[in-house]
Amino acid sequence: MHISPLTYAVTSVFGAIAVIVWRIREGQTPVTLKKILIPPAGMATGFSMFVVPIFRIPWLWALVAFLIGAIVLAYPLLRTSRLHREGDVIMMKRSSMFLVVIIVLAAVRFIARGYFDRIMTVEQTGGLFFILAFGMVLRWRMNMYFEYRALTGRPRPLEMPAARLPRDPRPDSLPPASSELD
Repeated sequence: MHISPLTYAVTSVFGAIAVIVWRIREGQTPVTLKKILIPPAGMATGFSMFVVPIFRIPWLWALVAFLIGAIVLAYPLLRTSRLHREGDVIMMKRSSMFLVVIIVLAAVRFIARGYFDRIMTVEQTGGLFFILAFGMVLRWRMNMYFEYRALTGRPRPLEMPAARLPRDPRPDSLPPASSELD
């Protein structure tokens, strides 16, 4: 199957626009554990494509693609998005550079795919870029998960922990008398 360069370019542009719109809308709703964990879990089902022999690539290529995604391409996403608490909810705070990063990543993918399509089949290129994207998304979402847990594990900014009386190290001792507390 041969895809014309114009068809590929138009589809890539529409795909990039769809991702940008989705990311903007996603940033306006509270972040939950489901919203953090479901995308990489759902994306992982894409590994089933490698059951079909035409999609298979060498293990070393897959490892390199995953590491490039997780180390190099995830870095800009990690630097341009943070979680923060707004009242009772956790929200994603993105810098103004986040959209630029998404556009640059789409451009890199478009340019690199043109190169790889010359040395691999279209299916192998798709599999390689899937692994690259999975590495990027997995690292980004894992970072979000740890940020989320840190934000939900600490007391809310306006809440003070309840005052506790000094405790005697002996487990079966009675609390000190009120005159001892003064």
